[in-house]
Amino acid sequence: MTYIFRFFALSSCFLTLLAAPAMGDIYGYVDDNGVWHYTNVPADSRYRFVQREESVTRPSVAVSGKRSLGQSALDRIQPRKRKITVSGGELERYIRRAAFEHQVDPHLIKAIIKAESNFDPYAVSPNGAQGLMQLMPDTARELEVENPFDAAQNIRGGTRYFRKLLDAYHGDLALSLAAYNAGPGRVSRHGDVPRIPETRAYVRKVIKLYRSYQKGAVLSTSINVRRLVTVN
Repeated sequence: MTYIFRFFALSSCFLTLLAAPAMGDIYGYVDDNGVWHYTNVPADSRYRFVQREESVTRPSVAVSGKRSLGQSALDRIQPRKRKITVSGGELERYIRRAAFEHQVDPHLIKAIIKAESNFDPYAVSPNGAQGLMQLMPDTARELEVENPFDAAQNIRGGTRYFRKLLDAYHGDLALSLAAYNAGPGRVSRHGDVPRIPETRAYVRKVIKLYRSYQKGAVLSTSINVRRLVTVN
């Protein structure tokens, strides 16, 4: 997982002209490629306050300096990531981009996200699933999702995984959703939706949301998706 620090050395003359923020504060934002950028002198409106510098390993200040942020430091600043929000418009773009790439109805991806995390990019379940589509750490690594709390990465990885499930179960939506919730192993052993109350409730919930989003869509999607098996 690569995190990039950008620190800028300012001359004493320039400092007299601008009132710079406290040097102990760290600010950050995630760019379009899912890369975190950090600085103690935010010169861009995208930067948001992340953490006091004393809480992480103090880097030396250098022009265009880059360094990786240690995992222990990441663990400490993780709660403050909630300062960086994702707009509804951004989520829609991420969903449509992933849906187009992996040929899955965007309304279905939106329904899964609603059921999994209620659109909270920083949601963490009791069993450790993370982000919008609640990816388990091992699954996220297999999908090459470097930062599961990055909305674009999480949606792309989760959609890719769900596409694999749809292919494995020949487009059977109920089985694919059951596998997403309970794991492919349980679905394979039962040959049907496992008789697990939580899983059965999850499948019903996602399908209900999916149909609701389809019905409420102002415009039909222009994405060419495969027709899914109808679920009664």
